[in-house]
Amino acid sequence: MSRIGKAPIAIPAGVTITVSNDNVVTIKGPKGQLQQAVDSDIIIAQEDGQLLVQRPSEQKRHKALHGLYRALLNNMVVGVTTGYKLEQELVGVGYRATNTGNTLDLVLGYSHHYVFELPVEIKVTTTADKGKNPTIILESIDKQLIGQVAAKIRSLRAPEPYKGKGIKFVGEQLRRKAGKSASKK
Repeated sequence: MSRIGKAPIAIPAGVTITVSNDNVVTIKGPKGQLQQAVDSDIIIAQEDGQLLVQRPSEQKRHKALHGLYRALLNNMVVGVTTGYKLEQELVGVGYRATNTGNTLDLVLGYSHHYVFELPVEIKVTTTADKGKNPTIILESIDKQLIGQVAAKIRSLRAPEPYKGKGIKFVGEQLRRKAGKSASKK
């Protein structure tokens, strides 16, 4: 058995899970609602306040899907109860981030601004405290969507290994390289 797939998902109070006939799982919670289409071979069952994901056989495909859908459903349960939050900081002289609603305006050292329209499912806030790097805070109930948006924002100016300038996640350790040697003898 898949170690991840066989672990039951605890259903917290206030969360309702419905499985339709065409294997679409809908999870509703205090923060919102998420849907996920599950492969028709995978069996979803609710027992004693837990969600169980089961596979019909030991085929390699079924083993792969078993752990995948269990992880996706668990991420959905966590999302509708507590939500997800990602923080990114802009490291570099003159780098700025501002937002108006769900529109993010980035100044990243290029000759132009990047205006980034975020999906409505994501809430964005920016901070620019004196003496600290500007920070972008993303909040959402959908882990996949928030990760994809954060990766897109980071790709606009990925951190470089010499000075560390760019957009990085808060707490991320960058692999730094030494620059040119000062003199050769």
